[in-house]
Amino acid sequence: MAQETMEQKVKKNQEYNEYVKQVTPTHSLPANMIKAFITGGMICILGQLILNAAVNTFGLDKDTAGSWCSMILVLLSVVLTGLNIYPSIANWGGAGALVPITGFANSVAAPAIEFQKEGQVFGIGCKIFTIAGPVILYGIFTSWALGLIYWIGKMIGVF
Repeated sequence: MAQETMEQKVKKNQEYNEYVKQVTPTHSLPANMIKAFITGGMICILGQLILNAAVNTFGLDKDTAGSWCSMILVLLSVVLTGLNIYPSIANWGGAGALVPITGFANSVAAPAIEFQKEGQVFGIGCKIFTIAGPVILYGIFTSWALGLIYWIGKMIGVF
């Protein structure tokens, strides 16, 4: 086995660095921010249209209309995830598609759809909360901790 010379190692390292440069995708932060803003804005406009329709067309009060708006947005997100459309929206819009309630619904539906072939228990049941599970866990824990702090504050007269 021939031993590599220092010159060969340097050349190999340079070739590797060139290869990495070629295959590494480049991202434009301003372009990504604009795409996220547009995507999130479109989701919010859709939500506002649903809210306005529920109040003005169907005569619902604001709280009930808000509930219907959330449910319809979640339903649309799950349906678009099932049709493999929402991942394309999220790929283009980045955080603009992943942050709102639609992104959360997508994060629950996508693993369930992906692992359904493994069955109800080991597929859907085990994988459905792989992404959303930590969000739910830490959200509930944080709510509990803040509620406890608030309760203690009420007991001692701080709040």
